[in-house]
Amino acid sequence: ATAKAPVKKNPKVANVSVQLEMKALWDEFNQLGTEMIVTKAGRRMFPTFQVKIFGMDPMADYMLLMDFVPVDDKRYRQVTIPGLYAFHSSSWLVAGKADPATPGRVHYHPDSPAKGAQWMKQIVSFDKLKLTNNLLDDNGHIILNSMHRYQPRFHVVYVDPRKDSEKYAEENFKTFVFEETRFTAVTAYQNHRITQLKIASNPFAKGFRDCDPEDWPRNHRPGALPLMSAFARSRNPVSSPAHQNGTEKDAAESRREFEREAGGTALHQAEAAHQQLMSRVLSPALPG
Repeated sequence: ATAKAPVKKNPKVANVSVQLEMKALWDEFNQLGTEMIVTKAGRRMFPTFQVKIFGMDPMADYMLLMDFVPVDDKRYRQVTIPGLYAFHSSSWLVAGKADPATPGRVHYHPDSPAKGAQWMKQIVSFDKLKLTNNLLDDNGHIILNSMHRYQPRFHVVYVDPRKDSEKYAEENFKTFVFEETRFTAVTAYQNHRITQLKIASNPFAKGFRDCDPEDWPRNHRPGALPLMSAFARSRNPVSSPAHQNGTEKDAAESRREFEREAGGTALHQAEAAHQQLMSRVLSPALPG
């Protein structure tokens, strides 16, 4: 069988490049084995997926979206190896074949569509995106299987004004994958070092930093893990005006903000049609 020739991209997207923000933090999590909490109600990601975009046509309209694809066809489990003091080392082992694929959904950035000039003038943050393990979710959250590994993908879509634009759908988008953003979906953190790093680096976790980070191994209480895991859903201060110039909200107020679960955002009819089209375009790469 002959390989399918790569689709030549529209110049409106061909020159687009993307830089992952907070790359050093993503690398730090990735070295430990990033975990992201999934809940029935939906949980925000931390670190938040944020990018800086270059090379767009300033006057053209673009939509930005994300989807999540399995890294492999396996399900994992955490195995704990007893160690000194209160801490144990742990590692992920393959527990079997992956569960049936979840519905392949895409998450549109709520500012879509917008001019290239608007997207390029600031950091683009996907702080509204939520992860859920509820297969019947009707809020538009990304549905994932717990104890499975996923790769986030970022797509830039040129909004083609031509009436027969569907014909050019594959030419009008460009996909970016940052391997350091891979993660395992979990319902509770399995690795205490991930918990500590999330608390140390998350601006909304201020109230939980009751000791110096160097003291955490001594003061850590395993029973506090579920409480600490509440802070996976934060937004990053870069995208939050309330946190600029060092004016940080107190932890109680932030906690209330976390607990407010925003309903799914309704898309305009044109956007809904575009979403269906993009789902079809992306679907060959989606599970199932």
